[in-house]
Amino acid sequence: MSLLGALSTVADAIGSGASTGGLNLQLNAGAIAPEAAVLIALLSCLLVDLAGEKAASRWVPPICYAGLGSALVLLALQWNNPNLQPAFVGSFLADNLAIAFRAVVAASTLISLLLSWRYVERSGTPVGEYAGILLAATLGAMFLCGATDLVSIFVSLETLSVSSYLLAGYMKRDARSSEAALKYLLVGSAAAAVFLYGASLLYGITGGGTGLDEVAVALRTSASPVTALALVFVLATVAFKIAAVPFHQWTPDVYEGSPTPVVAFLSVGSKAAGFALALRILVGCFESFDAQWKLLFTVLAVLSMVLGNVVALAQTSMKRMLAYSSIGQAGFVMIGLVCGTEDGFAAMVLYMAAYLFMNLGAFACIILFSLRTGSDRISDYAGLYQKDPLITLGLSLCLLSLGGIPPMLGFFGKIYLFFAGWADHQYLLVVVGLVTSVVSIYYYISVIKMMVVKEPQEASDVVKAYPTISWSVAGLPALRTALVGCVIVTAVGGILSNPLFTWASQAVTGTPMLVQAIG
Repeated sequence: MSLLGALSTVADAIGSGASTGGLNLQLNAGAIAPEAAVLIALLSCLLVDLAGEKAASRWVPPICYAGLGSALVLLALQWNNPNLQPAFVGSFLADNLAIAFRAVVAASTLISLLLSWRYVERSGTPVGEYAGILLAATLGAMFLCGATDLVSIFVSLETLSVSSYLLAGYMKRDARSSEAALKYLLVGSAAAAVFLYGASLLYGITGGGTGLDEVAVALRTSASPVTALALVFVLATVAFKIAAVPFHQWTPDVYEGSPTPVVAFLSVGSKAAGFALALRILVGCFESFDAQWKLLFTVLAVLSMVLGNVVALAQTSMKRMLAYSSIGQAGFVMIGLVCGTEDGFAAMVLYMAAYLFMNLGAFACIILFSLRTGSDRISDYAGLYQKDPLITLGLSLCLLSLGGIPPMLGFFGKIYLFFAGWADHQYLLVVVGLVTSVVSIYYYISVIKMMVVKEPQEASDVVKAYPTISWSVAGLPALRTALVGCVIVTAVGGILSNPLFTWASQAVTGTPMLVQAIG
């Protein structure tokens, strides 16, 4: 179709809302109302930043809260909408799956910003610029969750990726931050090129179509080596976004060198968008190659659970330990993806929501400790309970939840994943998951033991010199609010796991693509 013809089609769709070839071509801009709220907040932050750092420090936080809060409210209003219509000529779909993952992304950004203000202020960098870049990454991740076209997927993916590179290197005076950004840029650019090449192959297979539904129809009648190559390329990109082994090499260095609030966002928001992409493109697009991609993801899941949790045992840095922990956690979530059942998909959504609170709660404690001591070493946490019971309690509960200790929220998340895997006869994945969960409990409890059971005279020099900081200092009340909120949800969420699983199940049953794949 020529450019003039495409513009004419879009114009006709705007004017009449007619359907062409059975596809509703209405723009349906209301589908991206949550993203519009985030975009308005982004532009407002940049404009306020022009007024000076003092004005930005005062106005940027409430602008971000208003934008992300509005986005979450609008997502709630979209939930279970019976009139699901593709937006923007079929390139975006606001179904329940997209709404659930977009909510996880928006909530992770909101909490990450609460963790950021004091950290950014101490670094002496522009707060409006930082918030603007983080909101841009959020926009890319939210669009990626509902993208249903190869072009919209690539644009969303690059919006998220480029913003993430900038955030990783945001501390320009820190050599480790610059190194992390460079490594992330090089590996991420390679992953983008691989995806683009795979997308070009799919474009050729369809005879000129870019919609995922067109790709799915074409793949049902195509079994050429080119199709298999396209599957491998797309799978490699998905594995990179979720940090699955062996596409995980960037994760430890980027986690260690990047600003800690940025790592908090990447560990949840970016990963959630990656899993949304996996469901959208593998389940909805490569359904005719179901056995092949499930076999590949079974291998990736086993490697991720084993390597992530075993290598985490040897780490001496909290951020590197959580980096390898996140690789292992991705392996657990992949169990639900490989199952391909309603319970498996629902367990994926539930576990990502649980991971949001327990992981960001752990990062809130790490940021607080780093602000007071400047240290990231696990050994420096020795005896911390004597000086800071709040961080000790919060970090202990979040680590226990990540390890799957009852009655924490993480325990029920893993139970649902393992139950779905066992019911689908994925015995290898479940056994490996159980064994590696025990391994993860060892290094999580080692940190707790370091903080709690050390005698006063055995406390680290860092803890002995632990400073007292008033909670009235700018940025710290928001940080404490985020910490307390995440810890409460992590501790109490296990009791409410059944309503959460019902919500996750509605995300699956309200998504025609997943219902068709299950059915």
